[in-house]
Amino acid sequence: MKELSILEAKDLAGKEVTLYGWVANRRDHGKLVFVDLRDRSGIIQVVFGPFTPDCYEQAQTLRNEWVVRMRGLVKERPEKMVNPDIPTGRVEFEPRELEILNRSETPPMPLDTEGYEIGEDTRHEWRYLDLRRARLARNMKARHDGQLFVRNWLSEKGFLEIETPILTRSTPEGARDYVVPSRLYPGTFYALPQSPQQYKQLLMVAGMERYFQFARCFRDEDTRGDRQPEFTQLDMEMSFVEREDVMALNEQLLIDLVAKLYPQKRIQQVPFPRISYAEAMANYGTDRPDLREDKNDLNLLAFCWVIDFPFFEKNEDSPSGWTFTHNPFSAPKPEHMDLLLKQERVGDILTTQYDIVLNGWEIGGGSIRNHTPEGLRAVFRIMGFEEQRIDENFGHMLTALAHGAPPHGGIAWGWDRLIALLYNEPNIREVLAFPKTGDARDLMMHSPAPISSRQLRELHLSPEGGTRARSDQ
Repeated sequence: MKELSILEAKDLAGKEVTLYGWVANRRDHGKLVFVDLRDRSGIIQVVFGPFTPDCYEQAQTLRNEWVVRMRGLVKERPEKMVNPDIPTGRVEFEPRELEILNRSETPPMPLDTEGYEIGEDTRHEWRYLDLRRARLARNMKARHDGQLFVRNWLSEKGFLEIETPILTRSTPEGARDYVVPSRLYPGTFYALPQSPQQYKQLLMVAGMERYFQFARCFRDEDTRGDRQPEFTQLDMEMSFVEREDVMALNEQLLIDLVAKLYPQKRIQQVPFPRISYAEAMANYGTDRPDLREDKNDLNLLAFCWVIDFPFFEKNEDSPSGWTFTHNPFSAPKPEHMDLLLKQERVGDILTTQYDIVLNGWEIGGGSIRNHTPEGLRAVFRIMGFEEQRIDENFGHMLTALAHGAPPHGGIAWGWDRLIALLYNEPNIREVLAFPKTGDARDLMMHSPAPISSRQLRELHLSPEGGTRARSDQ
């Protein structure tokens, strides 16, 4: 079992250890063969020569990306040979044993670069190789470190991490759903959640009071470079709170996260500035303003809150000509609740929605919720929904709110986007282990793909109407 990482070996000069990893590079200098041995933690230089007679000849056969085990001595480098560019640059490894665990075909692309110069189609097709890059290994660790910090931080604040279902019901909440046909109930479908919105509110009705999870979300949206069919949210909900409570807790979490894991970063202004939607549109022409004083400073973080959004906006596809701007489950500002219930001056109603923006990107959003059935029903009435449709689509929520729902509110962070911004990555695909392309394809798994006619029959589906089937297997 591998017990020692390459990075740990940097502090073990004079010790005999066993290292495992991949051959990142081999340089044959005649009497000396140099190998860069790589694992997830980093690279160490390995030196073979006359002083390693038991494995010198074998070392000459090594090729890039072969998997090996080596046992030998960690040695301090002479001062003039120190490599300051890598964490292990003060040591090198002198092996006594070399075992080839597996060979590799020649990789289809170089793996010792940042990878930006390589076409994304190639990188996605060979993603399990692409992930061997030091930059991407760092990004995967960054996601882990951030999630671990958030989990511990929220746990100390009394939050419970609770998983919610992936197979749920399709309801009109905004984006297009991914749907899953039911084999047992012909003609019916599950939907993959666009967010855990309804479930997290139901957890508040259930008395859980403080909930969070790193939730997988699915949206069948039109293609765009920085969209993904599936993505991760840091999702949370709190009972017995007002808007200020949710914003203050999340602001402190972001401040502490940056201070702990990104000390090289500087937050431009604390407390975070607050800007109304009207002010943002008037002064910046966007509700995601980039407030950085120096946009060339890669370590400058300009957070801000955008608040006081209109609850509704005009939409010609809505039965009434109105639709929600953010979330139908939001509550209006308290002073506008009467307008909502009376369905008057709809365009003037402001919502309790709050968005958190970083360097011109929205990284999260939430609101205080309607916690009474009357308030939620009024939202759908303004949107022109008939009573039967309201009850069919949202009757479960209305019933739940009628059974002692506490005041509650929450937020969801775009976790992929936040990590990408903190590491100055150009898009979220650089911080996802196995991303889709901008047009929603998985080039590595070759999906989406047809299914067999037998599977279609079991799901009570027909190949007509554009559905293609493979031959039976």
